Amino acid sequence: MPDLLWGDVKSFFAPELMGSLPDVLVPDTSVEDWQAVLDLVRSQGWSCEYSEDGAVVRLSRAAEMLARGEGADVLLRVWPVPGFLVIFRPYEADSIDFDVDLRELQGQHGVDVLCRLLRAIGRRLGQPVLLSPESDPLHPVLGFGVEADRVVLLGGPQVM
Repeated sequence: MPDLLWGDVKSFFAPELMGSLPDVLVPDTSVEDWQAVLDLVRSQGWSCEYSEDGAVVRLSRAAEMLARGEGADVLLRVWPVPGFLVIFRPYEADSIDFDVDLRELQGQHGVDVLCRLLRAIGRRLGQPVLLSPESDPLHPVLGFGVEADRVVLLGGPQVM
């Protein structure tokens, strides 16, 4: 059974309400947590592309990536499945921030793809993974719940 049903969450997948690129956050992380995410990407065989200041380079270890800091343009693009891009922004160790494009996640298939991603990261880290409207990280609407071991609704339904 799916974690979430399209009919229950479609308003949270509406770009006009949530923004095209809602924020996904794992709070209170460390360099080791970032490394665990990099190891997850590799172990799952997900396609990825790492760039520094616009140049594609070999994916480094988390400590090296994070040492570049906010002044550098560092991006990790990951495709957990074809047609679904996740953009990680490794600027600081204390949170793992990434964007997903809601236009790529429509219908039940899109909900299932997102839930699989959030579950994989949450289980690997043993931490919640929260999805919030674009530029509004203080109001998560859904996320991986550690105790529930699945993706759950966190916000009330939005009116479309």
